[in-house]
Amino acid sequence: MESVTFYSQGSKLVGHLHRNRGANTRGPGVVVVGSWTTVKEQMPSNYAPLMADAGITALTFDFAGFGESEGALRDVESPRRKAEDIRNALLFLRTRAEVDPERAGVLAICASAGYTALAALDEPAVKSIVMVAPWLHDAAIVKEMYGGDAGVADRLAKARAAREHYVKTGTVDYVSAASNSDPTAAMYSSGDALDYYLNPKRGAIPQWGARFAVMAWNEWLEFDPIPTAARINVPLRIVTSEQSATPGGAKQFAAGLRGRHDVVWTSGIQFDFYDSPSSVRFAADRAIEHFKRTLP
Repeated sequence: MESVTFYSQGSKLVGHLHRNRGANTRGPGVVVVGSWTTVKEQMPSNYAPLMADAGITALTFDFAGFGESEGALRDVESPRRKAEDIRNALLFLRTRAEVDPERAGVLAICASAGYTALAALDEPAVKSIVMVAPWLHDAAIVKEMYGGDAGVADRLAKARAAREHYVKTGTVDYVSAASNSDPTAAMYSSGDALDYYLNPKRGAIPQWGARFAVMAWNEWLEFDPIPTAARINVPLRIVTSEQSATPGGAKQFAAGLRGRHDVVWTSGIQFDFYDSPSSVRFAADRAIEHFKRTLP
């Protein structure tokens, strides 16, 4: 693994490049990105070494404003900005001596699936995509996940107030990214449903900011990547389960695809695809199959 830096929208981003030491020719390369609010040391770091073991150079990185990367606004979830970061990460990866620039793709886990779909529009550098347990929502799924019309309206109102507060004072208002006791958290569920984010042995690592900028609710809730499917023409594979967070969104997205694509259905809840060894291995193997077939 090599630490690397590159620029996106004026900010220096920090990444990890995972390479196969035995490779002596240019080969395929993929950018590996994870769930919303997260950093490269979380779920991407479980997939990237498996890609490298298979001879696929893999780049993980922190989005602008997250982890080690620069960015004046910290921990602000912006799908459009993250899509641009993914695009610039791929353009950087294509400059590496280990990577054939015509054999580059993206492996997107959870929310980054939607960001990747946006990044792939009109971007010829993206040659292939794999989405693992993709979080893909439209307005109907947003209402289902966030308490109906009232829940969505409440979050949008809080976002407007937080944005006004930021404009007036320069201060960003935050809530916890995940909690089993604080209903104002971006992800809230009682019990141990959010153990991945709350357990220091899993996703609750020191590098993660563990917070959500309230003013980002509007862009997140109003982001609908599903219609982009009709404009994606590169080979695309989805690996997911009926127990994942948004299986309906995955089905809608797949139905809209016009290019070569398939959906691999398996078992497991959303967080199994983040760090369960068996689920990660299964999804990674399906990704490797896809990339070796579509980035020959």
